[in-house]
Amino acid sequence: MNIEKTLENIKKELNNSTDISSRIIKIKNKKIGYIFLESVSSDDKISDFLVKALTNAKPNILENITQELKNTIYNSKLITTNYEEIPLLMQSGFTIIITEKEILAVETKANLDRGIDESKSEAIIRGPKDSFTENYMTNIGLIRKRIKDNNLVFDELKIGRRTKTKVSLTYINNIVEEKYIKKIKEELKKLDVDGLIDSGPIRDYLTKKNHCAFPTIISTERPDNCIQSLLNGKIVLIIENTPFSLIIPGLFIDIFHTPEDNYQEPINITITRILKFIGFFITLFTPAIYIALTTYNFEIIPDNLLISIAIQRQGVPFPTVIETILMLITFEILRESDIRLPNQMGAAVSIVGALVLGDAAVSAGIVSPIVIIVVAITSVSGLLFTDIDVVNGIRIWRFIFIIAATLLGLIGLIISGIMFITKLSSLEILDIPYLSTISPFNLEAQKNGILKFPKTKIKNRPFYLKTKQTRKVGEK
Repeated sequence: MNIEKTLENIKKELNNSTDISSRIIKIKNKKIGYIFLESVSSDDKISDFLVKALTNAKPNILENITQELKNTIYNSKLITTNYEEIPLLMQSGFTIIITEKEILAVETKANLDRGIDESKSEAIIRGPKDSFTENYMTNIGLIRKRIKDNNLVFDELKIGRRTKTKVSLTYINNIVEEKYIKKIKEELKKLDVDGLIDSGPIRDYLTKKNHCAFPTIISTERPDNCIQSLLNGKIVLIIENTPFSLIIPGLFIDIFHTPEDNYQEPINITITRILKFIGFFITLFTPAIYIALTTYNFEIIPDNLLISIAIQRQGVPFPTVIETILMLITFEILRESDIRLPNQMGAAVSIVGALVLGDAAVSAGIVSPIVIIVVAITSVSGLLFTDIDVVNGIRIWRFIFIIAATLLGLIGLIISGIMFITKLSSLEILDIPYLSTISPFNLEAQKNGILKFPKTKIKNRPFYLKTKQTRKVGEK
């Protein structure tokens, strides 16, 4: 094998990229070449371990270079490879060693990842503070250190023609039904994209048949959330280069659950879930109900309250629906600015913006005070939900209800409500109804539905997952 020519061919294969580095060294009049990408490889590892091992090796190193390097390099992966695999290995942080007889690859990855930190997207009140990172193996390690079971499986796939991103299908083999694993794996193998840089495209592809504003797959960066899901019989997808993993399936009831539910008193969790359930319907329906009552069905409003509303609306130039939508849009803009701005500025801008704009709008006679109250109640109730997919789902359906109430009053609201329930009832993920525990109703499932019973009372895994082991190990 001509070492110089091989190195040149590799460079051409990678379009003579500026981060390519190569060198040829001589050992007892014999040549050894090595090549790597500076951007993803560690110079320290290469110089301190690889080059030192080559230069200090025995004179007969070329007779059995593989064994010689295995005896001298203790902290790296060393594999024999072929020419076709070289580009992918180099892009993965390997250094390629070329001799006249064979081609070797030694792992010399640079550390390009941030350390384990606290979750930024999911507030942690009580529980483990660590979260997933962009490092694929670190994320697997965070799962592995919590579940020390031989049945824990990490089934790896590579997705993306150009990125070849690693995706680990994670599950506990003797709990999860095989048909769920097979179905997800088949779907992932069909995913043909140029590149995969986040979990979003996978989620969109797996839910392409479920056109729903609410999430049917849960996105999380908390390992403890994934662990609880795995133990219940769900499946977790760990994706390379993103801190967000996917939990399958995600059901409607999961909107009202948080990882903290496992660390607090059941009675407190029950109260919190009931509040979230009430808040969900308040933030969805309050503006629409107000518009329906003041536009079409004002006979339902008590006389004193109706007179008060009429007095407050004196001088307001816009119809009720216009002023309500105007203030809701204003709040949504403030909420988005709160999310996008740095943490130090966001909250201050939102509070000042809401106070100033609300007061100014009332003083200028653009909107009535009652609308400010309605929008405030709606907005505050919506703050109970922080998952961006849930927030967007609420936002979309809220405006659908407003349009229906504007057109037909309470009748329109009832019709759109039936559409809402019908839509949710028609959804399935892995052939599991989206409204499971609520519809079809299951009495046993209510122990961890809106209510939260003590763990000693919850003896079975969720019925809708149809797990191999229905009963939790150790529970009698």
